[in-house]
Amino acid sequence: MTTSSRVQAQAAFVLHTRPYLETSAIVELLTLEHGRVAAVAKGMRRPSSRLKGVLQPFVPLQVDWRGKQELKTLGSAEPVGVCGLLSGPVLMCGLYVNELVQRLLPPLDPHPKLYVYYQYVMNALRGAEDIEGALRTFEHQLLKEIGYGFDLRTVTSSQLYLFEPSENQFRVVVNPAKPLWGRCFHGDDLLAIEQDCYDTAAQLQAAKRLMRLALDQQLGERPLQSRLLFKRS
Repeated sequence: MTTSSRVQAQAAFVLHTRPYLETSAIVELLTLEHGRVAAVAKGMRRPSSRLKGVLQPFVPLQVDWRGKQELKTLGSAEPVGVCGLLSGPVLMCGLYVNELVQRLLPPLDPHPKLYVYYQYVMNALRGAEDIEGALRTFEHQLLKEIGYGFDLRTVTSSQLYLFEPSENQFRVVVNPAKPLWGRCFHGDDLLAIEQDCYDTAAQLQAAKRLMRLALDQQLGERPLQSRLLFKRS
């Protein structure tokens, strides 16, 4: 896969960094116009490197890079504005969001709408306001962006539905067997999820169950490291 050899002044967030060679690092970025981008930050791991303090997760950045191959070479990186750092439970949530993007978003596939939702969920985490609703909204929009949105056109509020993750489909059920209860959803909850409207605890709980089922189908057998951290904390 190739793209333009040089990109300048691109809005971005750091998703993850990992060591590369002796003093450099590979930085995974979510960018506004180019989607998920991996770039080598040369010399970032040197004690004197300015990039080490700049390339931090959850900080809005403006970055430059060059290169026609999938792995780019990072140029400059500057923070944009001032924002608070995440800590405690909201840090875990931020790591979870970043890992979802890393695992599910193809490289160099533009998703500007998802970038806006990423900003939205980061703002919610920093402000510690409506975190559950923001997370469910982001998960929902991520699934839509990668082509696995829910088709709820035939759903009515009075019915009970069984979700089939492998087919990404809902079917009407009456008196489902107990083992299926975890995949059953009331129509009114599904209609609220479609609008990302989470006014009640029941709607939030239904959305959490549904997003987990759908995301696990896309993630496969390899678990999310951020979920393991949640369990240990």
